Amino acid sequence: MNALVVSFLVLATEQVPEPKDVKAGWTAFVVFILLGVAVALLGWSLARQLRKAQAAKDAGVYGDQPAAPAAPAGSAAPAGSTDPSDLDPSAGQAPDPQPEPDTGQARD
Repeated sequence: MNALVVSFLVLATEQVPEPKDVKAGWTAFVVFILLGVAVALLGWSLARQLRKAQAAKDAGVYGDQPAAPAAPAGSAAPAGSTDPSDLDPSAGQAPDPQPEPDTGQARD
């Protein structure tokens, strides 16, 4: 196996083209441009699909609740609302349970 690798390396190092024989061609340039266009099209398509999936999720297509309409920018509560829970997100929620003190006795 090592002899095969060594013989391959010897052949690979012996067959190096001369610098004057190597030049960039139009074919490689066209392939490079086409790859760039393909990446741009894939990115555009991905963005469209993600927007469609988000719109479907907001509409409740996937079985979850439809998203509520967004509140206007700059308003903390819906217009005309006097409910304090609209102003304070923690209002109306149950307080966090307090841990029981450890008395050292086992519970049943």
